[in-house]
Amino acid sequence: MIHMEIAFLENQTVAEFFLLGFYDIPELHFLFFIVFTVVYTFIVIGNMLIIVVVIRSQRLHTPMYFFLANLSFLEILYTSTVVLKMLEGFLQEAAISVTGCLTQFFIFGSLATAECFLLAIMAYYCFLAICYPLRYLLLMGPRWCMGLVFTVWLSGFMVDGLVVVLMAQLRFCGNHRIDHFNCEFPAMIKLACVDIHTIEVQLFMASLVLLFLLLALILVSYGYIVQAVMRIKSAQAWHKALRTCGSSLLVVSLIYGIIMAVYIHPNSSYAHSQGKFIMLL
Repeated sequence: MIHMEIAFLENQTVAEFFLLGFYDIPELHFLFFIVFTVVYTFIVIGNMLIIVVVIRSQRLHTPMYFFLANLSFLEILYTSTVVLKMLEGFLQEAAISVTGCLTQFFIFGSLATAECFLLAIMAYYCFLAICYPLRYLLLMGPRWCMGLVFTVWLSGFMVDGLVVVLMAQLRFCGNHRIDHFNCEFPAMIKLACVDIHTIEVQLFMASLVLLFLLLALILVSYGYIVQAVMRIKSAQAWHKALRTCGSSLLVVSLIYGIIMAVYIHPNSSYAHSQGKFIMLL
């Protein structure tokens, strides 16, 4: 009789998930709530200030600051998508419907993918500004920049839209607890009660190709920049290159370093707290 009840429960389709977050350290939940509320507030205010300053200052109506304002807007949106639910989880068990979980994954994944595309465009901007300044003036007009940003947003939502379509076909049953603070793909797909090996391999390879193709474009752009600056052998040129591209390169290093640390990671250790803390960055 007990075995029949267990089998019945395992075959039930899950209607909602519970995000466990940092369930293993409950004594720190209130502290985490305070710390991340403050951090989130600074993130929103800081990025909003960047957007307002770029819009209001005529002097900053240049391609790099236009891309930077879009980067700030992306950060506000995808941080809010995750952090608000995570803060709820520090105060009580955070429940989310399957549809809500897929929606959160879709929005967060789309915005994060769009950011990777935008960073590649910003690297290309630096390459043009330093290596081909005359061509930069021709290519980086307002209409062209608007078209690039529109393509970035569209590409992000199209790429992750395909992933969500595949995930929506999965059936989730039995275990309904996600060992994470948001609906992350690796943690969520483990709860499917069908064979996920084929989908997992396909999505992993597609993500790997996309991310490393963008990373390759970024590194090639910066490689040409370094080559051009070294040819000039001028301290002023080095200063200009660092001022133009230093912060962008720092963001690229941070984001791609975290992506590789979280996603190119042994499955057996992914759910550990270390992976969650890295993901918070």
